[in-house]
Amino acid sequence: MEVAEKKEVNAFKKDLIAKRNQQGSLIPLLQSAQDSYGYIPEKAIHYISEIVNIPPSDIYGVITFYAQFRLQPLGDNVIRICEGTACHVNGAKSILSVLQEELNISVDETTDDGKFTLQSVACLGCCSLAPVIMINEETHGNLTAKSLRKIIKQYKRNNKGEAKQ
Repeated sequence: MEVAEKKEVNAFKKDLIAKRNQQGSLIPLLQSAQDSYGYIPEKAIHYISEIVNIPPSDIYGVITFYAQFRLQPLGDNVIRICEGTACHVNGAKSILSVLQEELNISVDETTDDGKFTLQSVACLGCCSLAPVIMINEETHGNLTAKSLRKIIKQYKRNNKGEAKQ
């Protein structure tokens, strides 16, 4: 475990201790767990259950109710496809199909190797570039099936997960 990761997990453990038997601490503890691990692992749910005296099944209910929480880690590269109006009318659906074909996953899934997670968003605010995706913090617009395949190929080839410029 890396030093930074240990520090985050220790912060979560301190939050568990500080919020013991505190009313209304479930959501902050879930947020702390996700900040520490990058998602909410089963072991964190059981730790939280003991602290707040809420059954794990009820905690799962809260996690699955709120879109901000994840039960699985994100991939090294998070791909967000815009499905807003401008992107929709400019071919976002076909771009999504190419992504699903290239990565062999659906929306809200992560590749088996943990390299890519595919997410759909309502709008990326780049309407003039429609159709558009973001991979991590990098925006790719005016996409065609061919240009998208080239971008994905570059990300797959590069070990750091960034497209080569």
